Amino acid sequence: MSEDGWIWGVHAVEAALKNSARKGPFQLFATEDRAKALPQALIRRSDLNFRPTPMADFMRILPQGAVHQGIALNAPPPEGDDLEALMQDNGVLLMLDQVTDPQNVGAIFRSSAAFGVQGLIMQDRHSPVMQGVLAKTAAGAMDMVPFSKVTNLSRALESLRDEGWISIGLAGNTDDTLQGVLSTQPQPRKVVLVLGSEGDGLRRLVAEHCDHLAKIPMPGGFESLNVSHAASIALYEACARN
Repeated sequence: MSEDGWIWGVHAVEAALKNSARKGPFQLFATEDRAKALPQALIRRSDLNFRPTPMADFMRILPQGAVHQGIALNAPPPEGDDLEALMQDNGVLLMLDQVTDPQNVGAIFRSSAAFGVQGLIMQDRHSPVMQGVLAKTAAGAMDMVPFSKVTNLSRALESLRDEGWISIGLAGNTDDTLQGVLSTQPQPRKVVLVLGSEGDGLRRLVAEHCDHLAKIPMPGGFESLNVSHAASIALYEACARN
């Protein structure tokens, strides 16, 4: 069964129901005990249809291997915001260049929520569906962190630059470190961190549209990090240190 339209797991489902920007209709499937543990105001949403569901039935309605915890939601995916909405305040934005693994993107959403990222920018193609495994891995953060899906990342970087944002692309083939580049930026910061795909890194045109390229120093000699781990380190440098 496809995971399109499905969210499962306690934190992911509860965050989706709390997200007033999400449009229904919603169908909530939960065991009676799990439903009782939810805030009752969420179950009384006017666009929600609640279906008490025995634990054994979840294997039939959800994709194989879904760790559902006795609760699942069928709903349209979140639509996201316009890019302009993410530019309104100072802070840190995170841009993903064709990062396609839903677990990586879900983990990046979770780190973005933890570090207070202003928003997440992705391409409307070559990015995973905003449901299923991504939502479960994000543990609710997908409905907490504003995001925008754009047609062209290079044009998005141009628009951001016009509004005073400085973009830093993460790349291994440069002498500049992320910490060093960040230290030269004025406060309050308007910084966009740009991370490339799991295999190929930043595409050439996207890298060329970045104001700076910087690396995460790895004195242990290992060549690269998983993109979600790199995102966490980059966000620590950009957000938590300040």
